[in-house]
Amino acid sequence: MATRKKAVSRSKRAAKVAPAKGKLGVMVVGLGAVATTMIAGVEAVLRGLAKPIGSLTQMGTIRIGKRTDNRSPKIQDFVPLADLNDIVFTGWDIFKDNVYESAAHANVLDKELLQKLKPYLEKIKPMPAVFDQHYVKRLNGTHVKKGKNKKELAEQVRADIKAFKKTVDRVVMIWCGSTEIFLEPTAVHKSIKAFEKGLEANDPGIAPSQIYAYAALSEGVPFANGAPNLTVDVPAMIELSKKNNAPICGKDFKTGQTFMKTVLAPAFKARLLGVSGWYSTNILGNRDGEVLDDPESFKTKEESKLGSLEYIFQPELYPALYKDIFHKVRINYYPPRGDNKEGWDNIDIFGWLGYPMQIKVDFLCRDSILAAPIALDLVLFLDLAKRAPTLRGLGIQEWLSFYLKSPQVAEGLYPEHDLFIQLMKLKNTLRHIMGADLITHLGLEYYD
Repeated sequence: MATRKKAVSRSKRAAKVAPAKGKLGVMVVGLGAVATTMIAGVEAVLRGLAKPIGSLTQMGTIRIGKRTDNRSPKIQDFVPLADLNDIVFTGWDIFKDNVYESAAHANVLDKELLQKLKPYLEKIKPMPAVFDQHYVKRLNGTHVKKGKNKKELAEQVRADIKAFKKTVDRVVMIWCGSTEIFLEPTAVHKSIKAFEKGLEANDPGIAPSQIYAYAALSEGVPFANGAPNLTVDVPAMIELSKKNNAPICGKDFKTGQTFMKTVLAPAFKARLLGVSGWYSTNILGNRDGEVLDDPESFKTKEESKLGSLEYIFQPELYPALYKDIFHKVRINYYPPRGDNKEGWDNIDIFGWLGYPMQIKVDFLCRDSILAAPIALDLVLFLDLAKRAPTLRGLGIQEWLSFYLKSPQVAEGLYPEHDLFIQLMKLKNTLRHIMGADLITHLGLEYYD
């Protein structure tokens, strides 16, 4: 009887997840390489010109019940995600180029594919953006909003959101803009009230990404941050997120080198292999590489890229293996490489009796090709989170750490960086909101 009650309760809970009816509006901040690759990619998939490779929401499956039940539906068939046909894109950029022109400039996708998508992409034209060169030294925006203070700029973004809401049923915002200079939280970030006063006073601690996040969360719109900027990871934004049921998550798309670290480091730790040093360097062209050539923007990225190993290795628990690890990260702007980043890693490890070994990794990756499906998944999952009653009012969606270099967690918790633990957390969260049993992989029931 207890089992039956449990099943009925789960059924009721699952029934309360609101369906993804109507159009999902996706507001993108920064219509550059990543954003245009995502937008063009979604259209290419809808036209049958390509497959959504790299997207968990479109190609991933989820096991339900026991292994012997043979139930592994596609994730998009298990949870009520928005259909790609129902996505409507809009956005802001500091240049007037439409999405086709911006994609052609980024030179990520083949010209032949872009030509087929040109009529659709040309229709998506950016709204003027909030921009201040103080926060991104290497860019000079020419298509920007004007206002006497940051409060006026925030109100203009809110007006853009309100106008777009009239044309769609739900809205999600995602930052695909450049990396801003390194900022640390100050008194202006401690509460909504303090932040709003700071907007009026043009507080230097408030960067453009925070203005967008404030506008989104104030309008009840979920917000994802694809860059390492200090944005929603402050008390004021967390408070606003909870207040208006506008889900947030961590920051900085986990694409190339850090993705590999969160795969390899858990393997070394699982086998209790020591690591004495991990040297990482990158060469990168495109606008991202140019922005990161500025030391202040690089500092922001460096903090994001350095964090994962310390949390995975837990040197305080394994001092003999990881206490003295030397971890260095470098990024070098190299225009000929364009969007095709190359990440080199030299890893010095040691094993039984302390004998040294080395691992070399040379990842010639396509940065925007790896980031585009992450951006799409975050948009769809944040939209789901807003409709899921068991996640209502949480604010931070830690289960989306899977996609991000810098996971955001509740105060007092350490972030989980192990990619495989993150994936288990993500899938168990999907099971939870749909009322299905969580999977622990214990498996003793098969041997009774």
